[in-house]
Amino acid sequence: MVLTTGWRQRLPAWAPAVVFGLCLVPAGLTGFTLWQGLAADPADYLTRQSGWWALALLLLTLLVRPLAHHLHWPALMRLRRQLGLWSFAWAVVHFAVYLLLSGGEWPVIADDIRKSPYIVLGFAAFLLLLPLALTSTRAAMRRLGKNWQRLHRLVYAAAILAAWHFWWLTKSDLREPALFAGGLTLLLAWRIWRSGRKAVPRRAGDGRQKP
Repeated sequence: MVLTTGWRQRLPAWAPAVVFGLCLVPAGLTGFTLWQGLAADPADYLTRQSGWWALALLLLTLLVRPLAHHLHWPALMRLRRQLGLWSFAWAVVHFAVYLLLSGGEWPVIADDIRKSPYIVLGFAAFLLLLPLALTSTRAAMRRLGKNWQRLHRLVYAAAILAAWHFWWLTKSDLREPALFAGGLTLLLAWRIWRSGRKAVPRRAGDGRQKP
């Protein structure tokens, strides 16, 4: 067993800034593309980009825990909040563009849901992410106590719904949805495996015959 001492307990001071900068790159490229008029259909382009990055960053958020565990670097967990908030920011853009395109009219939205049920999955994923973003502060963690961890397990349900939403709306090339679904399946399998190991009591001398 590797001891988590020294630098593994700390996160370099520059790490959050680097992560922020990397997360800012797709936002900058998307904005530049729209500003230069390089997208044939700007609304469709922004819808697809925002949805793609919301899901990609959500899976990266879930990947932090396995990385922190297997690298024996618990300090990595401090990056989850930033990645999760970036994912939510893209989800807000994704949802806002849809509302603008629908004119915010409920009859139009209801008709879209009837014709395209995958919209329900996306909306449900967004609703699950909303309380997670609102309770991502240290104050919320202290106030909710153990309930904070229970609440934030909803991130797995949100990821499943988001990946399903992406798969369902894709009509031809399923390679990207399949890649996301495969990655999420591995993350969920790791989570189940990890939870199972925690549930098994570790007793000294377990399974040995008594003299």
